[in-house]
Amino acid sequence: MNALLFIVCVIIWGSTWIGITFQVGHVEPVVAVAWRFSIAVVCIGLWMLATRRSFRMPAHMHVKALSVGLILYTLDYSFLYAAQQYIVSALLAVLSSSVIYFTVLFRRVFLNKPLRREVLVGATLGLLGIVLIFSPEFTQMTAQQGLVLGLLFALVSFVSAAIGNILSENMLDEGVPVMQMNFYAMGYGLFFMYGYGFMSGASFTYPDHLEFTLALLYLALFGSVLAFGAYMKLLQRIGSDKSTYVVLVYPIVALGLSTLFEGYQWTLAAVFGVILVLIGNAIAMGKLNRQLKIS
Repeated sequence: MNALLFIVCVIIWGSTWIGITFQVGHVEPVVAVAWRFSIAVVCIGLWMLATRRSFRMPAHMHVKALSVGLILYTLDYSFLYAAQQYIVSALLAVLSSSVIYFTVLFRRVFLNKPLRREVLVGATLGLLGIVLIFSPEFTQMTAQQGLVLGLLFALVSFVSAAIGNILSENMLDEGVPVMQMNFYAMGYGLFFMYGYGFMSGASFTYPDHLEFTLALLYLALFGSVLAFGAYMKLLQRIGSDKSTYVVLVYPIVALGLSTLFEGYQWTLAAVFGVILVLIGNAIAMGKLNRQLKIS
C-alpha cells in the first residue's frame, strides 16, 4: 500500500508541471490556485456525501485545518506558482529538495519526533542525483531579471510546505480522516486565496483558452483530489519526513514526459543522477538500512 500511494503521488505530481505551465501568465498565481482548489473542495465534498462520511470535526481541529489551509495550500502553492515566473524549472526542481530538510528539522522541533538518519542520507543522495540530472541546464543559465525575487518566493513556498506537512501529520496522528482533513483545509484555504485576490486587485476574468481549462481540471482532480489524498494517507502511514521524498522522485517522471513530448536528450550524468535518486529513495524508505547499517 505504501508503495502504491508513493507511486500515485510521483506519477501525478510528475505530470502536473505541464498543467502549471499552461496556467502561468494567464491569471495571477493566487487566482489559478484558488480555482484549482475550489474544484477540488467541491469534488471531495460530493464524494463525502455520496459515501456518507461524517463532516463533523472537533473545534480545535478546525483551528489546525485553518492553519493547514493557510500554510500548505495557500502560501505553498501561491508562492510556488509565483516562483515559476522567475526561475527555470531545473533550478526550482533542485531547490525543492530543501523541503525534506525543513520537514525533518520542523518534525523534530514541533512534534519532538526523532531525526531519522536514513532520511537525511537518502535525501542527500537524491539531491546529488537531481543536480546531475539538471546539470546541462545550469550551464545555459544566465542572470535572470527577478531571479532574487523568484528565489525568495521559492523559499517561502518550501518552508510553508514543510510546516504544512508537520501540521497535517499532527492532525492525522490525532485520528482525523484524510478526506475530512483535506476538505476543511482546502476549504479554509479558499478564504485566504480569494480574500488576497480581491484585496490585491487581481483579475478573476476567466481565460478563453481550452488548454487552460483542461489544465485546470487535471490539476484539480488529479493533482489536488487524488494525489493529495494519496499523499496524506502516505504521510499518515510512514511520517512526513519519508513522504516528502516524493519531491525528489517526481522530477524523473517529468523528465520521462519531456523525453516523449519535448525531445529531451538523456546524458550519462542524467542516467547516473536517476540511479542516485532511486538509491536515495531506497535508503530513505529503510530498504537498505541493514546492508548500509544506517539505523
